Amino acid sequence: MNAPVARDFGRVAVLMGGWSAEREVSLRSGAAVLAALRRRGVDAHGIDVQGGEALLELVEGGFERAFIMLHGRGGEDGVVQGALEALGMPYTGSGVLASALAMDKLRCKQFFAGVDLPTPAWQVLEPDTDPDYVAATLGLPLMVKPALEGSSLGMTRVEHPSQLPAAREAAARYGGPVLAERWIDGPEYTCAVLDGGALPLIRLETPHAFYDYAAKYEADTTRYHCPCGLAPEEEARLQRLALAAFNALGARGWGRVDLMCDGDGRPWIIEVNTVPGMTDHSLVPMAARAAGMDFDELVWRILAGTVERAGAGGAGEGIRARTG
Repeated sequence: MNAPVARDFGRVAVLMGGWSAEREVSLRSGAAVLAALRRRGVDAHGIDVQGGEALLELVEGGFERAFIMLHGRGGEDGVVQGALEALGMPYTGSGVLASALAMDKLRCKQFFAGVDLPTPAWQVLEPDTDPDYVAATLGLPLMVKPALEGSSLGMTRVEHPSQLPAAREAAARYGGPVLAERWIDGPEYTCAVLDGGALPLIRLETPHAFYDYAAKYEADTTRYHCPCGLAPEEEARLQRLALAAFNALGARGWGRVDLMCDGDGRPWIIEVNTVPGMTDHSLVPMAARAAGMDFDELVWRILAGTVERAGAGGAGEGIRARTG
């Protein structure tokens, strides 16, 4: 099909905000995307999603497609994707199942283990879990994290078994299962995915104990290396692994896969993000720039995927068919 022009998108809703712990980051990401779409002539409007009334606004406002910039629960976990499917409205990014799996770190790790993709060993922490047993099984240090949050919220590096109960309690405040994960001591990489291909890898370097929320969104001390410093064949190997993880989940459109390499050079999949950040500190725009693509073009290409999928019989016809 011909490349879309601005009028092909119709009236576009940029969904942002939401009610998750990542609300503030989502608002920043959504504002950046909204501005980029408007610069390209798209009839785009921001909607702060805080409840079911947003769905009414989508229908009554005559919107034809949605650009999802909701991070965390309610927006990145399949909930809003399911609502948009019911409305028959095309939307950016992954569908219901891939979104739900990627957002749930426990189910995602179980899935990767089942399809023989490398992910660090883990245990679920219950209130009565024996810290000494966890330390003996996974080794120290280790990472404790909530299974249902992103942006490194609720995560703690644990260096002694006595620290595990407090770390579990901090993660449990976010709800859902809590994981203890084997610490991978080595360089951290991220691979942005766009339209079925891998963008250049970025190697992350931070003086923090790990790439936490402050390092991601606030600190000026985090360093982003792109080119990542790997030999071309090694970078290609990690890109293939990232794409294998992304595709195994059934993810589509765009996203980001985070990986780490241990001291022996073995790569490990940490997580898949189906709605990555799009702020001035975010990684996908950095990778796009390294590939010769500015922010506005990146946003345009993400939105263009909704036209291609609708044309191929994806979400997009239901509400118009039902309303005549």
